[in-house]
Amino acid sequence: MIDKRIIGTWRLKHTKGVDDDGKVLSPPYGPAPNGVVCFQADGRMYCVLCDGRPELPAGEPRQFMSYAGNYTFDGSTLATRVDASSDASRIGGEQVRKVRFEDGGMLLAPPRRIYAGVMQHQELFWERVA
Repeated sequence: MIDKRIIGTWRLKHTKGVDDDGKVLSPPYGPAPNGVVCFQADGRMYCVLCDGRPELPAGEPRQFMSYAGNYTFDGSTLATRVDASSDASRIGGEQVRKVRFEDGGMLLAPPRRIYAGVMQHQELFWERVA
């Protein structure tokens, strides 16, 4: 059974990353993150994330990620079995996120991982689209 609080369309508002010592790092998807995630009642989801700046500094690549698949959500852990992704290495795998609802939105936290060459903990804050 899917916890119904997650169902709907959500817009990415802000992100943060910290290292193992708690030092604040550059935010995932840049200073103007852009994204949307949709969780359907039938257990299907899709997500698109990117650096939303209209122009990037010279030589800086645009961060982009998209994936879709069937998901389960038990109220605190979201697990998506990926069947389509902009990153082929994710296809067939599972994306797991811790979930909290706070400040009128939803916070998704992936497992600690190397990002931009640094081991970090990330949080992505989403607001529901009315």
